[in-house]
Amino acid sequence: MVRSTLIALVIGLASLSHAADDWLSIAGTSGPGKGKHVVLVSGDEEYRSEEALTQLGKILAKHHGFECTVLYAIDSKSGEINPMNQNNIPGLSSLQHADLMVIATRFRDLPDDQMKEIDDYLRSGRPVVGMRTATHAFKMPKEHSYAHYGNGYQGPKKEWEDGFGRLVLGEKWISHHGHHNHESTRGLIAPGAKDHPIVRGIKDGDIWGPTDVYGVRLPLPGDSKPLVVGQVLEGMEPDSPVVTGKDASKNDPMMPIAWTKTYSVEGGPRGRVFTTTMGSSTDLVSDGTRRLLVNGCYWAVGLEEKIPSASNVDIVGTFKPTRFKGGGHIKGLRPSDLK
Repeated sequence: MVRSTLIALVIGLASLSHAADDWLSIAGTSGPGKGKHVVLVSGDEEYRSEEALTQLGKILAKHHGFECTVLYAIDSKSGEINPMNQNNIPGLSSLQHADLMVIATRFRDLPDDQMKEIDDYLRSGRPVVGMRTATHAFKMPKEHSYAHYGNGYQGPKKEWEDGFGRLVLGEKWISHHGHHNHESTRGLIAPGAKDHPIVRGIKDGDIWGPTDVYGVRLPLPGDSKPLVVGQVLEGMEPDSPVVTGKDASKNDPMMPIAWTKTYSVEGGPRGRVFTTTMGSSTDLVSDGTRRLLVNGCYWAVGLEEKIPSASNVDIVGTFKPTRFKGGGHIKGLRPSDLK
């Protein structure tokens, strides 16, 4: 009896240890964010959200005091981070006690128990920050309990037309407006947005990334307010010239690449949303892109009055982002390797 109890205890402890290794917990230091818990949900095949959200979480925790939990697409057999696995993001139960969800997933088909954590969070009206491929965060078969979250959803739940991206973030996947992998993005402050707290400390050209501008439908829905528009450049460097000739029309008009809005799920409380179609790990090399994201998190949780004139966005530890490429993630990594 004693032996069987001990065996069960050892197995249980081993299971807990493995579960804890499935995500990264980063304790907050001092700062305006102290006492706020941010859950950052990664999982895309191309833009290295596992790297981007890990660095963003470290910046928010070390420089601004937020407690951060970073979640990853995990291979359940090996325990390794594998963004090609679209069916498993352990730790979503941490959303139960979160003050903010930052999401950068792509075409996830998660099981009901994991989707329920996201659905419960949204039904509470708590804030969301969406990055890059979060406009097409989910893709489920029509028989899935949460099929209405899927990109481009068309079904009986009319409020959910076009899925999570359109309802919550303001847009679904539309197009590569800039030439993917050839034309990078320079951020310009949108007309009428220069005094918004999210762009505090940011000027034209501070935001840059090698990822291309995404297409959106204009105007954006509801109470969406564009903050930054994306100038399409003809090369892949911050000082590349603006596209000309037949491609000049890509900047007339320029597509919004960052905006705010609110959302409500089926008549529930309204929550704040900040969306940017920037956000690959390589985009975070730019101080301006990192500042946009940090300021956006402050605003989302209602701390806009605390946004400094120039938020501290210094890189924490070593950050050498991997070039975006489908299936190009670093193999063999576990969340514990990213501490």
